[in-house]
Amino acid sequence: MRKFFLFCLLSVAIVSCKSKSATNTLLDKKTEVAMKGNWTIGSVTYPGSDYIKVTSFDIADSKCFVGSNWHFISNNNKGDMALTSSKCTAFSSSITWFVNRENQFVLKILNDTKSKKVLDGYVLGVANQTETSFQLIDKINVGGKIVDVVYQFNKN
Repeated sequence: MRKFFLFCLLSVAIVSCKSKSATNTLLDKKTEVAMKGNWTIGSVTYPGSDYIKVTSFDIADSKCFVGSNWHFISNNNKGDMALTSSKCTAFSSSITWFVNRENQFVLKILNDTKSKKVLDGYVLGVANQTETSFQLIDKINVGGKIVDVVYQFNKN
């Protein structure tokens, strides 16, 4: 019995010391439910956007995301997205996503692959959420300086 108690105590201590990451925190269901539905990216802004080219989500230039369509399903954290700009190469994919309690939006672009097999994802901040809009904020390094890339989502 004493060994069992020590084992339990040691297990709790190990779990308590485990570092937090974006993927092992509790979900913010209220924020997720508010994101449910069809959205369009109205703008992508960041300092120096006239001079600096940013590739968003390793897919395309950030300007190609303006006008893109996103569908979020909150009860299973799935959805899809599609780039629709006539100036850019068309792209569409299924996604999986969630919002954690640290107000981080965690996204995987599936590209016809099961989410368990996709090892890379993106963690963005959620800001200025209303019934009809919200922002996702990515942090990028530009010349040794961290700047925000802001994706403005508007409800369809």
